[in-house]
Amino acid sequence: MKCFHLSGCERGGYDGDGVLTVPRIGRFSLSRSQSVASSTSEAKLSAPNSGGSGAGPFSGRELGRRLEELRVFGIDELRAATKGFSRALVIGEGGFGCVYRGVIRVPGDKDGKTMDVAVKQLSKGGTQGHKEWITEVNFLGVLSHPHLVKLIGYCAEDDERGIQRLLVYELMRNKSLDDHLLSRVSTILPWPLRLKVALGAARGLAYLHEGMESQLIFRDFKTSNILLDKDFNAKLSDFGLVREGPIEDDGHVSTAVVGTIGYAAPEYLETGRLTSKSDVWSFGVVLYELITGRRSLDRNLPKSEQKLLRWVRPYAADPKKFHLIVDPRLAGEYCTKSAQALAALADRCLQRQPRSRPKMSEVVEILTGIIEASDVDFSVAPGRGGAAAASAAAEPSSQRQAYSVGESTPHRARSSTPFLYRSWWTMGLFDACRPAH
Repeated sequence: MKCFHLSGCERGGYDGDGVLTVPRIGRFSLSRSQSVASSTSEAKLSAPNSGGSGAGPFSGRELGRRLEELRVFGIDELRAATKGFSRALVIGEGGFGCVYRGVIRVPGDKDGKTMDVAVKQLSKGGTQGHKEWITEVNFLGVLSHPHLVKLIGYCAEDDERGIQRLLVYELMRNKSLDDHLLSRVSTILPWPLRLKVALGAARGLAYLHEGMESQLIFRDFKTSNILLDKDFNAKLSDFGLVREGPIEDDGHVSTAVVGTIGYAAPEYLETGRLTSKSDVWSFGVVLYELITGRRSLDRNLPKSEQKLLRWVRPYAADPKKFHLIVDPRLAGEYCTKSAQALAALADRCLQRQPRSRPKMSEVVEILTGIIEASDVDFSVAPGRGGAAAASAAAEPSSQRQAYSVGESTPHRARSSTPFLYRSWWTMGLFDACRPAH
């Protein structure tokens, strides 16, 4: 699925000297020496309010120091790390160019210890341009959170091919959520891990929206930008389209419309007005992708099922038909009530009016409640997609049968818990779980 640009460059962004200014966050100046400039701003970034340890409070000078601590790689070093940018080491490819798996030396280690990394090389003809590359360095270079991918360093160096622009990240061994949902890997992502991924991604977005004094809007939240580490912890990646949000809580940013078809909020597409609630809409789309195992837009499906949000609408609110939209590759191994609760949360995120959508901190709280009420086991390992899973995936949605999950896993069959009664009644998420009077 491709990103789109519906208009030209965004307003502002570059000054007359070719410097991309990121207000109150930091500044990266691309001169021939590729130096990292410290911000003179005294803005403070606060510890995240969304759970987990974050960057903690630090001033503009500290932001500059963090940028300076980014490792600067030479093109020869990264060429060696990727065995000459071998096609055999490509782990991702897109409009920006290619991502390679590489091995670099751990700085300062006397024993020559190495570490695996991901090396993203920006192609000259790629759709992701120089501005996005700088934006990525600006933001990921200073932000630190368990659910944001770590930027280790960068390379911007002349060689015989011109200026080479590369970024070096921590290696995310379990690839992207998109890879798992679209069966690019041989394992099936089980229901407990889908909930874990949803919560981790929500925490990452909540940190960007509410965990700092300066709000950041992701603008391109989608499954391919949710990477999974060896323990299936979700981390947001690809910050090239990140934009600083409005200062006022009820304000917006007017900007060129960019993003990915199928994920962008309708008010953003129609007016170019961007708020954090635009990301919340995108998060709702991803929740339905987790439930269904389908992408937001799939031209290979029958016409009535190509647009995910339109297809799920008649089923999501009907308990008797809900099973028809659940990913058949799960083979019935999911908690029905948590899946229905996830769909109800997705519907709240997908409200037409942005103000009616929850904040991401509220989404984190709701997801935490769903997980606690479901009593899920995050240690469940992904399963292999055998013939049964393939057959189920190929079966038309109208012919699928409901599975009695509770019979094989008694703890999932609980109709209610004290937590549900206390937290969910007012939202109508668990009306079926109300105690009998």
